[in-house]
Parts: sequence; C-alpha cells; structure tokens
Amino acid sequence: MQVTETLSEGLKREFTVVIEAADLAGRLDAKLDEIKGQVQLKGFRPGKVPKSHLMKTYGKSVMGDVIQETVGETSQKAIEERELKPALQPNIELEGDVEPVVEGKSDLTYKLTFEIMPDFDLPDFSALTLTRPVVEVSDEEVDESITQMAAQQQNFEPKDEKAKAEDGDRLTIDFLGKVDDVAFEGGTAEGASLVIGSGQFIPGFEEQLVGSKAGDDVTVNVTFPAEYGAEHLAGKDAVFEVKVQEVAGPAETKIDDEFATQMGLESLDALKEALKGRIGEDYGRISRNRVKRSLLDELDGLLDFELPPTMLEQEIEQIIQQAQSEKAHSAEDYDPEQDHDHDHSDIEISDEEKEEFKAIAERRVRLGLLLSEVGTRNEVQVTQDEVNRAIAEQARNFPGQEQQVFQFYTQNQQAQAQIRAPLFEDKVVDYILELAKVTDETVTREALLEDPDAPAEDAVDAKEEKPKKKAAAKKKASTKKKATSKKKDDKKSKDDK
Repeated sequence: MQVTETLSEGLKREFTVVIEAADLAGRLDAKLDEIKGQVQLKGFRPGKVPKSHLMKTYGKSVMGDVIQETVGETSQKAIEERELKPALQPNIELEGDVEPVVEGKSDLTYKLTFEIMPDFDLPDFSALTLTRPVVEVSDEEVDESITQMAAQQQNFEPKDEKAKAEDGDRLTIDFLGKVDDVAFEGGTAEGASLVIGSGQFIPGFEEQLVGSKAGDDVTVNVTFPAEYGAEHLAGKDAVFEVKVQEVAGPAETKIDDEFATQMGLESLDALKEALKGRIGEDYGRISRNRVKRSLLDELDGLLDFELPPTMLEQEIEQIIQQAQSEKAHSAEDYDPEQDHDHDHSDIEISDEEKEEFKAIAERRVRLGLLLSEVGTRNEVQVTQDEVNRAIAEQARNFPGQEQQVFQFYTQNQQAQAQIRAPLFEDKVVDYILELAKVTDETVTREALLEDPDAPAEDAVDAKEEKPKKKAAAKKKASTKKKATSKKKDDKKSKDDK
C-alpha cells in the first residue's frame, strides 16, 4: 500500500492510496481458498473444484468483494498510522477505470478525503465561577396549585326534580339509538353521564336535552358525521329514545381529605406535600437548565479553534430546515393534510437570518466538540440501562403504544444514538459543574422563570419552562366509548446549547 498526502489545508486532509495488483491478487486467491469448500458445482465433489474454474466462475464477483474490503481496511489503516481523528465519515472515491482492476490487470487507486478534529486545550474548569438560581416553594404557591386543581375537578349536585337542564349541567340518562327503525350495536346505554356542552356526544345530541327535567322522555334526532369512525353509521340519520334519570348542576369542589383521596392521596396534607415536591422538582429542572446555560456561555467565551467545515455546514443546514418547517407550520394557510413530504425548502430565509443561524451553528459545533472531548478524556459513559430508562420515558408519552415505541428505539441504532446524545451531554455537564465553583442564590419564582434572552425591560415568563402544577398521582377512571361519542383526534406531535 502506497499512501501519498495530496492536501493538508487547515482541517482538510486528502490522500491518494494505491494498492498494487499483486496485493489484490493475493487477497483474491485467499478469498477463493476460503469459499472453495463451500461452493457446489455440477461435476465436482465438494472442495475439489479447481481454483482456475473458481476464478473463471466467481472471479469478478469475488474481486468486487475483495476491493470493497481492501478499501475499507486500508483507508482505516492509513488514518490510524497517522494518528488522525476524522470529524465525519471519510469520503472515498475510486480513480480511473475499475474494470482493469477487477480483471487483475491494474493497481487499485482511490482518493481518501476527510476533515480532522481540531486540536485544542481544555479550559481550567476549576476556575469557573457560576451562580445557580434556586426557589423555595411557598405554602401560598401550593395552595394556589390545589385551588387550580379543584377548579378543574368539577363536582355536581342533583337539582330539584322540576329543574330544567341547562348548559353545563350533568345528566344521567338511558338511551336507545335506532337507524331506519332498527337498533344498532353500541347505541344503547343505561345510567350514562353527559355534561351538556361538553361535546362528548355527536353534534346536535346534547342541545336537544336542554330544558328537559328528571323523568322526561326525549326523542333526539341527529345525523352521524360523514367521517364517523363506524362506517355503517357514518352519514346516517338516527333517532335516540332518551330517558332523563337525573339533572345535576355544577357544585363548588371542597378542598379537603376527600378531595385529596379523589386525587389519589390519602389526605390533604399528603396532597400538599406531594405538590410541593413536584413543584420543587420542576423548579430544580429549570434551575439546572439556567446554570447549564450559564456554564455553556462561559465555556463558549473561552473557546477559539477552527471548526470542521462540513460539520458546520451540516449544522447550519439543519437549523435552516427547522426554521423553514416552523415558518410553514405557523403560516395562516398551513394545511397539515397536505404536508406529506415535509419539504419546505422553498420557504425563503433572509441573509440576516442566515448569519444568525451560522452563529448558532458555530456555537453548537464548538461546544459539542468540547463536551465530546471532555467526555472522552474522562471516560464518561452512558449505560444501556440509562438509555432504556430514557426510552421508557419516551414511550410513556404515547399511551397505548408503549410497546411499539420501545421496539422502534431498540431496533434502530440511529434512534438510540439520538436518545444517548443528550444523556451523554448532561453527564459531561454534571462532571464540569462538580469541578467548577457553583454558588446557590435564592431568587423569586418570577426571576427563575424570566426569559434569559429577553431585554431586562421586556422580560417575560419562559412559558415552556413553567413548573406544572399537578398532583403526583391521579385517580384512575375508566371511560366507556359509546356509539354516540364523537370521534376524537388525539395525535401527539412530537436545544440550542
């Protein structure tokens, strides 16, 4: 193997590699010996096929495999011998006519092109001084959260028998549905609950129960939507014979131990404690994001080294594509039904935006290379158990499809890499924070939630990071799908360092 360096410019490297025909012939010969005992040809006993016959029958196809294996092996060797670290997968381009090479009449020549990782010194992390904003969860905040929960947990009290049903009332009803005077499957129920105005039943059903009283018999005439899930009912006219058993009006929810039990906790004090812990966890997550942001800002200011051009170009392109997609989705005429190929490359990006995206990309690549180097030098590892836990967390976002999500990640190495990358980054950040001088500073809730990128006079709450005020456990409820229920679309749609 002859390796000649033809380009060494910045981080770019290019080599011309020549593999002599005699070397390829030797590799081909060894390959034919390897398959000699495996092939079965008419007229020859296993393992007794002459090599000349094998060459004639399989020579060209085997030589193709030999060339592919040789290029992979020798390119890797050329890089390792020179102790170079490619930033991305090297590009290999065969030179000249390959046919004479396959026939064993010519040397194999290929061009090996790649960009190397930049060489830089790591900052002294122990010299970093950072402030971590922390918030103490107040009793008033917990009480506010419980009040909001109570407002969402609507209770009802039975009305007087002569009271007429109004919008927002809950009716307990029996019903029998018919199409063309024939009862249909799923169109019958007893003791069903229906809140008028909730949109729980098909259009037109609930409105016809306004004004009814307990004990009334009401005939409801409706038409199933054309896109209704059950094809045999879609677009059909239907008649429901409804018996109103009870009319109940909205009632104030009492915040007491019984309410806490409905939320899945044994007492009001336990509910408050659980909420305080949950809010504290959310604040802790936001606090960590703030100190991580400060750390990365500090590190970015300390770094100054050349970036691999192709890596930077790919990052810029990714940011542009994301921006184009966001612009498409926010357009007034956006139609998700027509957005099949998700190609928004025709959306214009201004020169000013491109400059901004370039700066973001440079920061991401620079910090990404630094964190990767820190993790490599200090042997930071992400275990498979940690990856599996992250996958399970992802799967929980898709109720009923957990198994499919888990299989997708476990069978897709690239998808697993996307899960592993942020875990690795967080571990490296934690490693650096342990070395840095980090001081906790108690701040107000408003200060913690303040958008760090907003001007001081225009600062607004970072809505995407507000802690979620919800109970640690919720009362399980089973819902029964009835034929009168509307078809619901429950699609779940799925960084800057």
